[in-house]
Amino acid sequence: MNSHYKIEKIQTEINHVGIDVSKQHLDVSIAGSKNQRLANTPTGLGKLHQKIARLAHPRVTCEATGGYEKYLVTSMLDAGIEVCVAAPGRVRYLAHAEGLLAKTDSIDAELIRRFAEKIPLPLQIKPDPDALKLRQMSDFRRMLSDDIVKTGNRLELAEGYLREQLQNQLTQLEILKKNVEDDIAAHIRNTAVLAQKATRLQELKGVGPVLATTLLAHVPELGNVSDKTLACLIGVAPHPKQSGNFKGKASIRGGRANVRRVLYMAAVTAARSNPILSAFYKRLRTKSGKTAKVALVAVMRKMLGVLNKLIAQPNFSLAN
Repeated sequence: MNSHYKIEKIQTEINHVGIDVSKQHLDVSIAGSKNQRLANTPTGLGKLHQKIARLAHPRVTCEATGGYEKYLVTSMLDAGIEVCVAAPGRVRYLAHAEGLLAKTDSIDAELIRRFAEKIPLPLQIKPDPDALKLRQMSDFRRMLSDDIVKTGNRLELAEGYLREQLQNQLTQLEILKKNVEDDIAAHIRNTAVLAQKATRLQELKGVGPVLATTLLAHVPELGNVSDKTLACLIGVAPHPKQSGNFKGKASIRGGRANVRRVLYMAAVTAARSNPILSAFYKRLRTKSGKTAKVALVAVMRKMLGVLNKLIAQPNFSLAN
């Protein structure tokens, strides 16, 4: 799900439009109308805009499809039409609950519409261009980092010509990564709002440029939502597992894995070098008997709460 959203506060009569998105087609479901298939092209989107324009207070809902929905979402936002993106798994749960076994694109479009009518979803908002560019740069840096690890692993057992070519590839990837990191630093430095927020985030010992960049790029909600909501968005909030006399271990699930990975490494550093967080980690390990991983997740959650306050409250200061 796209991370840029706002929470609707005013209840109004909404005409929901469910759209099943594929690479080539948009299957559209509107209550009281026959389902329609349009091309997932600028021409098809133009026809969709004309169709939706006839509705009073329309709201488009689609599923996250790994990227094919982005053009639709951007097009709706540019036209001033409300749009939501639902997690595919949640929509399928509704089908299972209803005993709906059939699955076609047209059926899915109608299912998405009925899901949106029953379940309140956050509205997407048009991202800030500077933040969007930072997100794209951050994504490219992560791709390069993954490729460097994969190439390094292949290099371990390679010999002769293969080893030579892999070494050349690894060198080029490292140069590219360094160039991207320089571009990210320059972009933040030259954007006043991003520069101020990046500096503010790094006031917390254990938070470096990579985590600050990741949060600014992928967590626009930072400073605008509660600590609990933020923990759920990132996927570090423990979910209980209990039924009757059975009480299982609470576990984390879902959220933004790319942010969580970076935050985890920062928490490892903070648990060693930040006096307050280090004491908090040791207390969980010794007095509470928590495992290392559980204690580190608690540190991650604590860090998010502090970082949230740093952005939300200009006068908030950290203890020395």
